[in-house]
Amino acid sequence: MIKLLDFTALLLYCLFIYWLSDHPSLPAPEWFKHQDKLHHAGAYFMMAVLTWRSLRHMFQSPIILALLSLGFCSLYGLSDEWHQSFVDGRTADISDWAADTLGAGLAVISLYKLRKQSPVRLK
Repeated sequence: MIKLLDFTALLLYCLFIYWLSDHPSLPAPEWFKHQDKLHHAGAYFMMAVLTWRSLRHMFQSPIILALLSLGFCSLYGLSDEWHQSFVDGRTADISDWAADTLGAGLAVISLYKLRKQSPVRLK
């Protein structure tokens, strides 16, 4: 049951990212320059956590989990930027993809390090 919940959460989150990317603009006040990069990093940090949770049921090696989670999120970010290139009012931006990958990388590093320290099983 937990496997299904983990996978469903990841699937719904990916669909939510797709839905957001399909809109010409998002209603977010701009408080500082390049704030969108922080949004990208935060969104893909969360995606990496959900990906790790989904893949932990299939892979036991933390390094494999880390690499697959990072790879999935980075490729999804790349496909998301490509998708935005077809949406009126949106553009594909390599710096957005870099922020996506950075956010996912920070999550993966955090999970990798926390797995040794946490009493909760983070596989």
